[in-house]
Amino acid sequence: MAVYTVTFTAPPHIHCVIPAGGLSPDQSRWVRPRYPFFLPVKVLSRVFRGKFLAGLKRLHRSKKLQGAGPAATLADPQQLANLLRRLHRHDWVVYAKPASGGPMQVLRYLGRYTHRVAISNHRLLAFDQERVTFRWKDYARSGKQGQMTLAATEFLRRFFLHVLPKGFVRIRHFGFLANRFRASRLAFSRQLLASSSATEERGGTYDVHPENACLWHCPRCGASMLVIQRFTAAELATCIYFDSS
Repeated sequence: MAVYTVTFTAPPHIHCVIPAGGLSPDQSRWVRPRYPFFLPVKVLSRVFRGKFLAGLKRLHRSKKLQGAGPAATLADPQQLANLLRRLHRHDWVVYAKPASGGPMQVLRYLGRYTHRVAISNHRLLAFDQERVTFRWKDYARSGKQGQMTLAATEFLRRFFLHVLPKGFVRIRHFGFLANRFRASRLAFSRQLLASSSATEERGGTYDVHPENACLWHCPRCGASMLVIQRFTAAELATCIYFDSS
C-alpha cells in the first residue's frame, strides 16, 4: 500500500509543453484553437483547488495520508478539516503569461531541467568535509550571483529533492508525439501545418468545422459557406484539374 507524505518544503511540479493545436480525431487535418490563450486563469485556479483538496480527502479516508514536519498536525482529522475549510475560502494563485522570448527560449529553459543535473560542477567552490560552498543566482535581485555555504547533509537533502522517485521518468510524450506514432504523425502534422500556412498566405481559410461553418462567410454575398470536401497536401499535389469550358 502506498503512503503519501505531505510536506511543505518540497512542492512537486511538472513542466508541460503543449502545442497550439493538434490532429483531428480522424487524423486527417490539423485543428487550431479558437482562442489565443490556453486556459482561463481563474477557472484553472478553481479547478486545481478543487481537485487538489479532493485528492487530499481521498487519501485521508483511505489512510494513505501521513503528516510529517510542519504538516504533522494534519494527522488529526479535525485539524485537517479546518485546514481544508480555510483553503476553500481563498482563491489559489495560478499565474500564466505568454512566453517572453518565444518557443525556442522556452525549450532552452526546459532543456536545462531535462538534460542537466541539479547543480553543475563549475558552481561547486569548496568542501571541507563538513560544509559545501557553491555559487547561486538570486532571481529576486535580477539574477545577481552570490555564494552559499551549507552543511553537507543539508546540501545532499536539497540535491536529492531533484532526483525522481522510483518508477518516474524525466520526459514523457503524448498524443501525436507518443513513441509509437511519433515518426509518421509528426511528419504528417508538419505537412498539414505547411499546407495551412500556404492557404493563410493566399488569404484563404483553414480548419473550418461543420459546426462553426456559419462563422465562415462568402466574401461576395456574405452567405454562410459549407465544407463540401477536404484535401490533404498530398492529395492536392496529385489532383488533375479539368477546364469546365
